[in-house]
Amino acid sequence: MAKRRKQDDGPSGGSWIDTFADLMNLLLCFFVLLFSMSSVDVDKFEALVQSLEHSFSVLPAGGSSVGDGQMVSSGISQFLLLDEYYKPEANSSSIENAGKENLETDGEEKDSEEKESEEALKEEYKDAALAESEEMAEELERKLAEQMIADKVEVDVNAQYVLLTLNGALLFDSGQSQIREDALNLVNKLSLLLEKYDSNLIDIEGHTDNVPISNAKYENNDVLSAYRAFAVKDYILGNSSLGADKIRATGCGEYKPVADNSTPEGRARNRRVEVKIYNSYNSN
Repeated sequence: MAKRRKQDDGPSGGSWIDTFADLMNLLLCFFVLLFSMSSVDVDKFEALVQSLEHSFSVLPAGGSSVGDGQMVSSGISQFLLLDEYYKPEANSSSIENAGKENLETDGEEKDSEEKESEEALKEEYKDAALAESEEMAEELERKLAEQMIADKVEVDVNAQYVLLTLNGALLFDSGQSQIREDALNLVNKLSLLLEKYDSNLIDIEGHTDNVPISNAKYENNDVLSAYRAFAVKDYILGNSSLGADKIRATGCGEYKPVADNSTPEGRARNRRVEVKIYNSYNSN
């Protein structure tokens, strides 16, 4: 009887299982890699990079960015200027903002310097004007003393003008605007002193107290003070060589008191005529 041949079962059944297991491991690693890269956790990302670096020699030691070192450890060089291309694009807004900030800072510094320079010029101008006013005041005080009327005229000074104050009771009778006869000599001497300042602006102001006045000629203190100022102006023009274009007259009424109107002494001080001689810096 013939012997049966044993049937060939082919390759061993365990070979494809090994291949399948390797494939599953690779797929598992791939999904783990995807999961790790999608995670926001910085620590995990750095750990992954280090693992790749040691395993596949990607981003070798010293290569901390795209623009540093080599791409792989085999010596293949990367585009060294690649990051130079991206940096302006990535940082264009930052550069623009920085430029604006620099311009704003420069503008503020320039404005500050201009303001400081302007303030310094103003101070120099004021100091020079005050020095001229003080020199004028000293000269007027000396001449008033020579004319023996220094006790009848008060002298004050500021950066704009020299102020000469005449007591209204010496110049006018109560409620009147005509210069008293015994005061004409005082006004005449003052007129001669003012002739030297023919190029300066001269302002004559009339002032009263707050006692109301109302009569056929002067309806209130404003009108009375204006008449008194013009009376002094007209007398000075008629008894000096001064031109009318340099002298002004103003009535200020009771609105600029220099003393308390509640006392007789205060009201007497408020009834006055002021002559302002402006310095050359303020005569235009």
